[in-house]
Amino acid sequence: MTTTFDTDPGQLFIGGHWREAADGARMEVIDPSTGQVITTVAEAAAGDVDAAVCAARDAFDSGPWPRMSGRERGRVLYRVAELIREHAEELAALESLDVGKPISLCSAVDVTNAANDYEYYAFLAQSQDGATRDTPLHAFAYTRREPLGVVAAITPFNFPLILAGSKLAPALAAGNTVVHKPAEETPLSALRMAALLTEAGVPDGVVNVVTGTGPVAGEALLRNPGIDKVAFTGSTAVGRHVASVAGEGLKTVMMELGGNAAHIVFEDADLEKAVGAIIKAFVFNTGQFCMAGPRLLVARPLHDTLVGILAGAVAQVPVGDPRDPGTVVGPMAGAKHLKKVEEYVELARTEGARVVVGGERLDLNGGYYYRPTVITGLADDSRVVQEEIFGPVLTVQPFDSEDEAVALANSTPYGLASGIQTTDLARAHRVAGRLQAGIVWINDWAMLDPAVPFGGVKDSGFGREYGPEALAAYTKVKSVVVSLD
Repeated sequence: MTTTFDTDPGQLFIGGHWREAADGARMEVIDPSTGQVITTVAEAAAGDVDAAVCAARDAFDSGPWPRMSGRERGRVLYRVAELIREHAEELAALESLDVGKPISLCSAVDVTNAANDYEYYAFLAQSQDGATRDTPLHAFAYTRREPLGVVAAITPFNFPLILAGSKLAPALAAGNTVVHKPAEETPLSALRMAALLTEAGVPDGVVNVVTGTGPVAGEALLRNPGIDKVAFTGSTAVGRHVASVAGEGLKTVMMELGGNAAHIVFEDADLEKAVGAIIKAFVFNTGQFCMAGPRLLVARPLHDTLVGILAGAVAQVPVGDPRDPGTVVGPMAGAKHLKKVEEYVELARTEGARVVVGGERLDLNGGYYYRPTVITGLADDSRVVQEEIFGPVLTVQPFDSEDEAVALANSTPYGLASGIQTTDLARAHRVAGRLQAGIVWINDWAMLDPAVPFGGVKDSGFGREYGPEALAAYTKVKSVVVSLD
């Protein structure tokens, strides 16, 4: 693999410098499309994490970044967006190699959205306003928005560039410093971005990147007393632990956790448009998307027709080498993720469900491929319906009324996203208001923009990413009251 790294991409980035882990430990990075080792990166221990937090703390307490005006920080973040676009081809290739997602998807979605994140918060950085408050006191009272301090950003394997940008961009815009721990499976773009952030003018120590495992590097980061906020995206099970540990230290927390979204198709839906949205909702990023739509709820009169259409259409979705521009579905991110999908599909079979299409591995170059799969005939209390599969698997259930559709949609512990297919505008708004989810899409899926906040309810977490809401979440409010006596 060749990149434009000036320094070994496998090193930690701490205090503006590249360095090996203190004990020299390394860990392998695997290409999911072949199962082969791409490279190795430093495996941080607790001492390395402590060094990164100290660097971030020094940069916050005595460095220029928190003391710059929002407009000055915005100029730097805008330059980051420009550099991402200038290096778009390289970043897309790196992300495709590391994650296994199709190169066309990396270019159109991952790199584009990462640049948009920094651009959006570059402009929003200068909009942090306080307020004056009218009180009966003989005083002048006003509020200030100030940065929180040192942020621990812990990101998952499925969208490394995007989910790093969704945390780093608002955190930096607000004047915070950051220690970023990317997923151990997919660390490469985080290291490349450390170099680009520095090139854009982010001062030393403001952004630090520690690669390593969750139980060691991640745990050390969570428990470090120098951290003021934890921004975490990952599974609900790990999120519970993260929130518990952060709570012991009274740290501010943002949790974007698992999902199991329902996609409701009413009888009046435009079927041609609906089919495209349905397929996109469950095969996008090989189904490794917390806001995927793996539960399809269909008005009973449409059920058999729609299942028949999907059987033919899903079988035609191109699955294969992520470097092929025509590929739509690449491999799963790793062997353990592939095994999990296989286990859920086999469970569905033992419960008497019908696998309409797919339901098997694809043997290709030793990679972790699984064919897009559609399953019918499962009860709502099946684990296959209730739990997050995180793969290209769609379950289909019929419903007889709007109330039943809403009840089925809200029946799982999750509440991250949901979708509605209908041509009835009143119904669209009515049902959207009843769905227990942080974002509702109508007549499409995965319409995301940095201006539109997203996040979960119930077991899908709390807090919001994107929008001015995210910027505000990386600040604290200080009140100043000046006596006029």
